[in-house]
Amino acid sequence: MNAIKIIVIILDLIAAVLLTATILIQSGKSAGLSSAIAGSSDSFMAKGGSRTMDAKLAKATKWIGLAFVVLSLVAVILVSAAA
Repeated sequence: MNAIKIIVIILDLIAAVLLTATILIQSGKSAGLSSAIAGSSDSFMAKGGSRTMDAKLAKATKWIGLAFVVLSLVAVILVSAAA
């Protein structure tokens, strides 16, 4: 049982680091707003829709965040069951 707890906690730490990295890599929402006001040459068709890097990072953030929450809940259950 101790090995399972250690593995879950290590996976949780990895998910936390990945979640932090994906959040920091994303461009801010205000970056799109300033280009919309100032007039930008990028249109929806020029960006490629959902294939942009920001869209991929947003999707990855959601999945990594979900994994982090689930792993955190499992870690709490495993630690409290041992006590």
